[in-house]
Amino acid sequence: MENKSHALLAGLFTIILLVAAVLIALWLNRDRVQWVPYEMATKLSVPGLNPQATVRYRGLDVGRVDEITFDPEVPGQILIHISIKPDTPITLSTYGVLGYQGVTGIAYVQLDDDGSHPIKVTSSKTHIARIPMRPSLLDTLQTKGLAILEQTEVLTKRFNTLLDPANQKAMMAAFDDVSKAANEVETIPRKLQPTLDKLPALAAEAQLTLASVSRLSKNASVLTGNLDALTTQLRAPEGPVAKLSGTAEEVGTVADKIEFEALPLARDARGTMRTLNRTLDNFTEHPQSILLGTPGMAPGPGEPGFSAPAK
Repeated sequence: MENKSHALLAGLFTIILLVAAVLIALWLNRDRVQWVPYEMATKLSVPGLNPQATVRYRGLDVGRVDEITFDPEVPGQILIHISIKPDTPITLSTYGVLGYQGVTGIAYVQLDDDGSHPIKVTSSKTHIARIPMRPSLLDTLQTKGLAILEQTEVLTKRFNTLLDPANQKAMMAAFDDVSKAANEVETIPRKLQPTLDKLPALAAEAQLTLASVSRLSKNASVLTGNLDALTTQLRAPEGPVAKLSGTAEEVGTVADKIEFEALPLARDARGTMRTLNRTLDNFTEHPQSILLGTPGMAPGPGEPGFSAPAK
């Protein structure tokens, strides 16, 4: 009986010792970090993301994924509950994307901040703050893949249309025209060669012409100097211009005298000549007037002795 009692005590002691060791190990390994809860909402797919996945802030491990659930208030929206270290700088401009580890397909949450709203966000178990989630590179490629494929299909159809037999003939004709134009361009230097050969002679003639123009310019300068000297002499106080002005003034004085003295005499002479002409005309018509005198005027209508001419 004593052996059985000792065995029972030894067994109980061993069990108590093992339980104590487990409790001590759990106590020593317990998480002393006061994790701050956040949640992320997205309507994108989250392939490869599982609970206990790593949460990183610009490459640094700052937390873990606690739970992934559907949003009961918004159909099709996924809620990702995460726990982050309290010293992580979460602001209003912080956002999250899915990252993938190599080629394994295991996803993790990558946090980043664009710095547009550097206001720190506080979160607690009673009021959990929400971090927006943006599409990753794979999500962007998946979203735009269909549009890229459609554009590629349209481009392929246009390329096939461009390679249509009729278009091929048109392109070949265009290439032939370009080839002919290139051949014609090659003949231009040969046609220009005679003209280029004449350029030295033309340059020499141009130099001679410039020399002649230079001499002409010098002669013109000398002529201009002579004209300036002549103008100076003509404008001298006792020069020809001044003498000509005096002569013009004397001629004007003589013309005034003629106008005031000779013109009245001329008018009298014209009157005398008109009288003399009338006397001569009267003598020619009535020569007997020298002896008998000038005949009287014939009576007019209404005067005594007037007789109307016979019809």
